[in-house]
Amino acid sequence: MKIKLPDNAKKILDTIHAAGFEGYVVGGCVRDAVLGRTPGDWDITTNALPQDIKKLFRRTIDTGIEHGTVTVMMGKEGYEVTTYRIDGKYEDNRHPSEVTFTKSLTEDMKRRDFTINAMAYNEEEGLIDRFGGIDDINAGIIRCVGNPIERFSEDALRIMRAIRFSAQLGYEIEEETKKAIIELAPTLEKISAERIQVELVKLLISDHPDKMRDAYELGITKVFLPEFDACMKTEQNNIHHCYNVGEHIIRSMLNIRPDKVLRLTMLMHDMGKPVTMTIDDEGKYHFYGHDIKGVDIAKNIFRRLKFDRNTMDRVCNLIKYHDVRFPATARNVRRAMNRVGASEFPYLIEVRVADTLAQSEYKRQEKLDLVRETREIYEEIVRNNECVTLKDLAVNGKDLIERGITPGKEIGEVLNAMLSDVIDNPEHNKKEYLLEPERLSMYVNGTGRGV
Repeated sequence: MKIKLPDNAKKILDTIHAAGFEGYVVGGCVRDAVLGRTPGDWDITTNALPQDIKKLFRRTIDTGIEHGTVTVMMGKEGYEVTTYRIDGKYEDNRHPSEVTFTKSLTEDMKRRDFTINAMAYNEEEGLIDRFGGIDDINAGIIRCVGNPIERFSEDALRIMRAIRFSAQLGYEIEEETKKAIIELAPTLEKISAERIQVELVKLLISDHPDKMRDAYELGITKVFLPEFDACMKTEQNNIHHCYNVGEHIIRSMLNIRPDKVLRLTMLMHDMGKPVTMTIDDEGKYHFYGHDIKGVDIAKNIFRRLKFDRNTMDRVCNLIKYHDVRFPATARNVRRAMNRVGASEFPYLIEVRVADTLAQSEYKRQEKLDLVRETREIYEEIVRNNECVTLKDLAVNGKDLIERGITPGKEIGEVLNAMLSDVIDNPEHNKKEYLLEPERLSMYVNGTGRGV
């Protein structure tokens, strides 16, 4: 097997080889190259010590020299070069207490997580695969290198990486590896929220977000996302649904494009259902207020997993409005755009489609037709540049001050009264119309809406 190396990676390997040392590209870049993907990074492993690498290259950065890693700069590109090593005892389920350098590539590969990530390559020797990585790629399997209990005990984050690689590649997790995950899933509690978050997002935006089902069955989500487990246990005896809440969530994620905000929205949009479920006299399940309760639950999850504020705000906004229905009229759509946010409204349309497709067939086409009509009206509003927010209003605060309106709260109240009028009557969004003295007086007195 021949892998085309980037020119800079080849130069680094050639320099290492010319100095009498071994050197290979290793890990994920080899896996991706074998799969016909374009690697994001090209990592290099060698029996040369860090000080040897620093002597061989003019520009290096000590990015992890205590663990044998030096970054070699080639122009503006950095390549991590790591000395073969054997990890010492892992005392925190994440980091080795010490590392020992070794001259054996095989010993170095033994410490890696999965067989598909334990392959190396250089042009002289070709592919080095001592743990069956190619076989597992061909079989579509995620398997630990060596004893899975040992690999997961060394670094509990590998449990998340296993399910994430399974989702990204569409592979199944090998049975012994599964058993080890079930046994050691509770050790994920020792992993930082930020690390969990990164792996979760990678899983969600993969081609197989349905691997969240496996994460539930293996006891992974129980540790960091118990709200999802509650959804997987909550039935929906309702004519509009044919799945339990968790399965509905999974299928809704499959029905939407792999955007971080959209997938997170679908993951959490119905998490308020387990705590709002009621059963009527006919045995039908209802979930009144689940959207509002879902916002509170989502905020707790975002804070717990250390997400950024922008992502939290956008997702919670979509959750808040995901179940709001209204007749498809231009006035209703403009008002909805104002409430949801003009830039976020097309995301809400995508959320509604995904949500509907994951429900039962009862009135499905009718629901989809409503969304389609809403989208068409939205697109027409955008084409016509109709005003739905204050920034698009033909009048601003300065205009009002010039006409004697006192700066402060009153300015905002008048502008909002004008906006309300313009949203209902787009043709009113003209400066001369809005500032006509008698009409302005009506806005000031709160009687100017729709005049």
